[in-house]
Amino acid sequence: MKQIFRLLAIAFIGFLVISCEKDEDQAVINETTTGKLSADKSAIILNELTANDAVINFTWTKPTFNIAVVSTQQIELGIKGSNFKKSATVDFANDATSGAITHAAMNAAMFSIGATADAVNDIEARLKTSVGSAAFYSNVVAIKVTPYTPNPDLVYPKINVPGGYAGAAGYATWNPANSPNLFSPEKNDKYRGFILISDLAGENGQYKFTVNQDWPGNKGDDGTNTGKLVGDGANIKAPVIGTYYIKVDWAANTYSSVLANFGVIGDATPTGWGSDTNFVYNPATKTYVINSIALNNTGVFKFRANDDWAMKFQPKKDDETLISGKAVQSYFSAENTVDGDPNYKVSEAGNYKIELDLHNSAFYKLTVTKL
Repeated sequence: MKQIFRLLAIAFIGFLVISCEKDEDQAVINETTTGKLSADKSAIILNELTANDAVINFTWTKPTFNIAVVSTQQIELGIKGSNFKKSATVDFANDATSGAITHAAMNAAMFSIGATADAVNDIEARLKTSVGSAAFYSNVVAIKVTPYTPNPDLVYPKINVPGGYAGAAGYATWNPANSPNLFSPEKNDKYRGFILISDLAGENGQYKFTVNQDWPGNKGDDGTNTGKLVGDGANIKAPVIGTYYIKVDWAANTYSSVLANFGVIGDATPTGWGSDTNFVYNPATKTYVINSIALNNTGVFKFRANDDWAMKFQPKKDDETLISGKAVQSYFSAENTVDGDPNYKVSEAGNYKIELDLHNSAFYKLTVTKL
């Protein structure tokens, strides 16, 4: 027993010695000079059309230390006054002393830290030099940054839905490169979205699914009409005219399709909660439109499908007052993106044009415009 205690004591002392050595190693790493950072601009406006171009250039002097170290370096960005509690970083090579950040990289960083799109944000930048788990920081550089809302068509994966119906919907018939798309908001190989079929004659009510805007790798029905897909399968046929909400699991080779004809309803509308005013599809704009409807500013409204409550477009959480001419993101309750049962309203009574842009399931867009 004494021998066991002696062995345990020796092991414990050894652990303390190793811990002390680690603490001493950390303690001897000290900055002898602090890093210095500068930027070639104090204000930038980000632009998605030049996403891959440099928008700002940083130049820095690296910190020095009392011993030789291997360090990594990043430009750290945060909202002014936040003390970098929520920050985003852009990596640079260990031996670099200058570097540029592109419009796309800066915009991604702005969304990561909670900056407001299409508005001027006061942003702070600093050089972050890391040695193991220790971090050392330069001076702070102030920058005014105006981010943009990313175009979801360029951000999210998609598949194409070519078909005989597409020409009447404002696209080209049986052309994967010019057809409606289904997007994957979760980027998980599961796609969803809306298509309009306005005619069933001939192949006008038929479609298939393709990738990369071309026919190789296309999928169609397996011939059982039970929601199963196979490569180069049969055309899928719509049973009736209308707007369809389609979901495709590309990896599992399954699909589903349900009617979803939308209208507006609410006590802000002329018919109240008793009936819907239906949208009409405009192939020129590829949007669903109510060209003129009287809305009061004392009631509320939302959008529902098939004169029923199973599928609704509404705000994400709370009631939202819409500004004339300003597009907002709308949320589809059937996708479990809505909290509660919120409504829309307008601040000023009058006749309005209402437009629903449903072409991209990653960003359904609603616009009301006072006439």
